[in-house]
Amino acid sequence: MSKQYLPIDPEDNVLVALSDLSAGTSIQHNGNKFELTTDTRAKHKFTVEQLEEGDEIIMYGTLVGKATKPVARGETITMENVVHASLEYSVGKERPTWQAPDVTRWQDRTFNGYHRADGSVGTANYWLIIPMVFCENRNVEVMKSALLKSLGYHMTTDFVVDTETLVRQYKNGATPEELLGADIIQTPDDIKQNRTFPNVDGIKFLTHEGGCGGFRLDSETLCNLFAGYITNSNVAGATILSLGCQNAEVKNLEKGIKERDPNFSKPLYILEQQKSESERHFIEDAVKKTFLGLIEANKIERRPAPLSQLVLGLECGGSDGFSGISANPALGHTSDLLVALGATTILSEFPELNGVEQELINRCKSEVEAEKFAHLMDSYSARAVALGSAFANNPSPGNIKDGLITDAIKSAGAAKKGGTSLVTDVLDYTEKATKKGLNLLCTPGNDVESTTGLAGSGCNVIAFTTGLGTPTGNPVAPVIKVSSNNALTERMKDIIDFNTGSIITGDDTIESKGEELLEYIIEVASGEAVPAAVRLGQEDFIPWKRGISL
Repeated sequence: MSKQYLPIDPEDNVLVALSDLSAGTSIQHNGNKFELTTDTRAKHKFTVEQLEEGDEIIMYGTLVGKATKPVARGETITMENVVHASLEYSVGKERPTWQAPDVTRWQDRTFNGYHRADGSVGTANYWLIIPMVFCENRNVEVMKSALLKSLGYHMTTDFVVDTETLVRQYKNGATPEELLGADIIQTPDDIKQNRTFPNVDGIKFLTHEGGCGGFRLDSETLCNLFAGYITNSNVAGATILSLGCQNAEVKNLEKGIKERDPNFSKPLYILEQQKSESERHFIEDAVKKTFLGLIEANKIERRPAPLSQLVLGLECGGSDGFSGISANPALGHTSDLLVALGATTILSEFPELNGVEQELINRCKSEVEAEKFAHLMDSYSARAVALGSAFANNPSPGNIKDGLITDAIKSAGAAKKGGTSLVTDVLDYTEKATKKGLNLLCTPGNDVESTTGLAGSGCNVIAFTTGLGTPTGNPVAPVIKVSSNNALTERMKDIIDFNTGSIITGDDTIESKGEELLEYIIEVASGEAVPAAVRLGQEDFIPWKRGISL
């Protein structure tokens, strides 16, 4: 019989229900025996001791809440009896050490990637078309309709219905029986064979609602985000559509590119509509130059590269009460393995690090990184409060329903994605990751804003854990969906790539699933496996406006 409940840390005064438990269920913990006083649904927590108003709730070995009323031993903690609480933090001068895991079996492993002039290696080979301002979105859509299907890039699902074949046969006089017998379903392999440029994985269109109006800082940030995407190792080149008078000035984009890659040499075509003879000529010129760029991009082929060239984004969304004990720690172990192999991993979503700041500060390699992290957390939190919100408001209705009732509970589990390795660098939004090892990146907890930021800071693949399920993807970095539980994997198998639910049932360990996930990441990085978000054309792109977003 599988376990019914789980202690996470020896210091915890709550246990996690692994299945639905009825009031009266007998619980044995640390030599003590007691009964549940309330029904406790799977993923939720119940107390192992009597709590009085103001007493602390400890989970993952840290403060995650306080009782707002007396809570009996064996009672479920809910939003009616517990409120968010987290530890204070400060920067000390002592720096930590880390014992890396044994990575001998992967030491000589490689993935097949696209080698760039700056020394980076991509896991994909994309061409970007970017409007500098929302006024150009229509022109981008015209280019999209002109390029994708004609070049063989219209595949955004498991199959495509080729209606044109029916039209052609009808015009040639086909009978109803012949039309019914026509083969009009194309698979991904069929379409790849029909691509004009087989070595170019796709053309991505980064439409958005910014670039002018609002705060000038938002437009400058947008330019830096675009610079991050253009210099991302998964990108071969880009076509830029500028109106000419917008706040997001081309000179700021060019400056951002030079800061990230001083010797930038990818094909880059910048067109300004206000200098063009007409809209027709403007789009015609953009399409022709894009076509020339695709010819160059198609000359690049996959070649072996060491695993140290991987830049893995660590993301979560639609989290549940199992995420912090299965998917997140498994991904954390994968992160530790990659760091030990000399690769780069990036942990984002600062609102979901609320309550574990001290742990991360203590893991910073230098006081400089520790101070920067504390400053970014302080300023982000203060900005949220000033606008009438707070990190405590972060859990979504779905999170709460599935056991994440305070931001500190959510954060303590979310931070497990970062494993145990030292923090080598701390990045503000749009800053490029330049140091190997674990990086912390300031982004919102919003799934798409965060994944958008991860790719902008250089991630060439993103692992995305989820307990409730989400289709979120990214235009340039393949997003791997990692499920925390078996039920989700079965229910949403069309969007889930990797399951860690066997950790909950006791059939696998965190370490074994972390190692298995690394193997899958290598397959994705080599183009041998295609994650569901890529296959389904889930290309979410939402730049963060630095007002407030949790």
